[in-house]
Amino acid sequence: MATSAPATIPAGSADMNTVFQDAASQFRGLNLNQPGQWPVLPKLVAWLFAAAVVVTLGWFTLLSDAHDALDAEVAKEPTLKADYRNKLGQAVNLSELRKQKLQVEEYVTQLEKQLPGKAEMDALLSDINQAGLGRGLQFELFRPGQSVVKDYYAELPIALKVSGRYHDVGAFAADVANLSRIVTLHNISIEGNRGGSDILSMEATARTYRYLDATELDSIRKANSAKKPGGNR
Repeated sequence: MATSAPATIPAGSADMNTVFQDAASQFRGLNLNQPGQWPVLPKLVAWLFAAAVVVTLGWFTLLSDAHDALDAEVAKEPTLKADYRNKLGQAVNLSELRKQKLQVEEYVTQLEKQLPGKAEMDALLSDINQAGLGRGLQFELFRPGQSVVKDYYAELPIALKVSGRYHDVGAFAADVANLSRIVTLHNISIEGNRGGSDILSMEATARTYRYLDATELDSIRKANSAKKPGGNR
């Protein structure tokens, strides 16, 4: 009677099982209070775990600030790109911008020409007075005030009170606005129908402006220089 041969286990599988069993046996019965007496494999695993913990802590403690700084710089990128495009557009349109600058300077020069000089102020006051008389208005008050000196010009307020018919008062305001020199009306107050008549009374402050001559500008510069720390006192 024939008998079957006993099953054999491949040598490779036996070796792997032996290795796994040996490795598992090294983790049995470990004394946590005496890690120095552990076998080699548990020591190696413990060392790798400690190294991973140190690297993780180092990332969060040492590299987190650098990572935040990098994120901040990345966040600036859209703004820097927009600024670059804006400056690039200005560079491309530089010649056109220079033309516009010249046009603005010419416009400012024209406005300055509308400002009377000190010697022309009397003539301008006379023009305002004649504008009212020409419309048949009666001046009850025409009192120039004290000039207020600004950085590049002086402002002269004029207290006005005139009386006349409605359309004449309105025409006077239009005439003042159309003078060759700049004159503006402020704080306008109108009262009407005094005694049942069609006469109106208008009170206002007219303000005219004049440019400062070279002597006045030099005085202002010296005064401003003296006010600065270290300036002449």
